[in-house]
Amino acid sequence: MIRLSLASFLIAAALFDAGAASAQQGRAQAVGVAMASADPAQAAPAQQARRLRLRPEVNLGRDLVTFGDLIPGLSGDLASIAAFRAPALGETGTIQVSRIAEAARGAGIVRDGAELESTGFSQVVVTRVARRIGASEMEAAVKIGLQQRFGVDVRLFALAIDGGAPTVAIEPELTGELTVSDLSFDARSRRLQARLAVPGSAAMRLKPLRISGQIVETVEVVVPKRTIARGDTVGKDDVVVERRPRDGQVGEVIGDARAAIDKVARRALLAGVPLRNGDVQREEIIAKGELVTIVYEAPGLLITMRGRAGESGAMGDVVSVTNPQSKRTLQGTITGPGRVSVKPAIGRIASAQ
Repeated sequence: MIRLSLASFLIAAALFDAGAASAQQGRAQAVGVAMASADPAQAAPAQQARRLRLRPEVNLGRDLVTFGDLIPGLSGDLASIAAFRAPALGETGTIQVSRIAEAARGAGIVRDGAELESTGFSQVVVTRVARRIGASEMEAAVKIGLQQRFGVDVRLFALAIDGGAPTVAIEPELTGELTVSDLSFDARSRRLQARLAVPGSAAMRLKPLRISGQIVETVEVVVPKRTIARGDTVGKDDVVVERRPRDGQVGEVIGDARAAIDKVARRALLAGVPLRNGDVQREEIIAKGELVTIVYEAPGLLITMRGRAGESGAMGDVVSVTNPQSKRTLQGTITGPGRVSVKPAIGRIASAQ
């Protein structure tokens, strides 16, 4: 009888506890509903906090675009889910926001497309970053191959690639030098064919870089870095010396930068166009017909007089000047602005022997 009474007591106590818990949960739900009904404005910010903002632009080096690339702030697992294929290396593409919302719903990242926020744009621009291989890299690699395999003195030559240098993009993380894997060369015609590669590049394994062309003789030329207006003085930072194909040069080109620096442009000089001798001149400090001071110097004698220049000239030029009073024309050296020095002629002394 005691055991039965004790068991009955325990069962009754358990039923009581369960009923109390159920009643407490019911009161909590009721309180929650009452709070939501009483202050609906407080629920809106919580709902807005769940909205996810899309990036308008994405730059990446992988071949897949993840949701973490498109939506900042996602957790690790969700961020690593692949969403779309990236463009080819070095290319740019776009993804419509509606497609991103549809994919996000399918991946369980959002329940409604309205949870994704895109302010002012309807598509996301995706750029696949890449390392560009240019003509200068190709030329350098081919020159090294020619020198090592055929003993060509490449300092005097440039590479002219048939059809121009192709567009090549490889993985951005690869920093190795472009090298020649195969090279054939005809010394008589100076024509060549080459296959080039960067170690470790899967892109270049799938699409090998092959070029053909010819090496051409070059000369040094002085080239303006910027457009120089007529009458401006050429400074040392305005020009650079480059090697250009000899056959492409017209007229007498300037090959020494010293022949151009501190000279005055006789016409507009375009950036990248080699300079010719007639493009620049020394700065004229005396104009034709200008009144000048004639200085006559001799041992123990210094005479100055006014005169008129018969021609224009720069510092150090020999010009003719006329004395207005005697009408005598003399030859003198320009020694400064408006100043011409005339020295007496020194006759020869005949030997008595």
